[in-house]
Amino acid sequence: MSASTFSERLEFRLSLARPALRQCAARMWDSASPRLIYPAYLHMMHMVVRSAVPLLEAAAEVAGRLRDDPLGPILASYFADHAGEERGHDGWLIADLAATGTALADPGGCFPPSCVAEMVGAQYYWLRHFHPVTLIGHVAAMETLPPPPGFAATLQEMTGYPKAAFTAIRRHARLDIAHARDLYRLIDRLPLSPAHEAAISASALHTIERGIDILAEIAVSASDSSAMPAASIDLLYHEIA
Repeated sequence: MSASTFSERLEFRLSLARPALRQCAARMWDSASPRLIYPAYLHMMHMVVRSAVPLLEAAAEVAGRLRDDPLGPILASYFADHAGEERGHDGWLIADLAATGTALADPGGCFPPSCVAEMVGAQYYWLRHFHPVTLIGHVAAMETLPPPPGFAATLQEMTGYPKAAFTAIRRHARLDIAHARDLYRLIDRLPLSPAHEAAISASALHTIERGIDILAEIAVSASDSSAMPAASIDLLYHEIA
């Protein structure tokens, strides 16, 4: 591989991992009725997405204390700005879930499975105990694979849910393209050391690995709840293996 910039090298590494993620997604949608899978998918994605703003704010706060580190001010500004861009996205998922006819009495009260905690928790550890630059890898993994064009319409046809149930997917299909472009521009102006590059890459690949686990968890949860009414899916994650 002869990529000349770190953003190109990171994109190459992500491109090697994404096929496994896509294959797991395909198995998830095939594991049960898409109409049953989709509310479980929204619920699990809410558990992931609700962590975005607090995680970015934590990284901004830690980076802001790195006054003698040339990365500190740049990262603090980026993470703070991106937290503003991500604010409210968890609400989109709750609204979409409601549009499927599934009401969650307390969306924040459901105990997340370990795959979600592992994905997010590692980022807190790395940003506090190594360097907040590691969160760049997590953001890259989350935002450089936007939903494909027309995916929301395809899911609507597969599930029979109304258009209002696919707001988050439609918006992210557009927003993630711009976010990925801005992120890669940022990466290529950061004064990164080889250790920083290795940490960012490890963070990104960790997020994809746990993303695969999350998709598998959705498939298992939805399959195990096939006899449950949709309005009861707030019980799906009540027990953690």
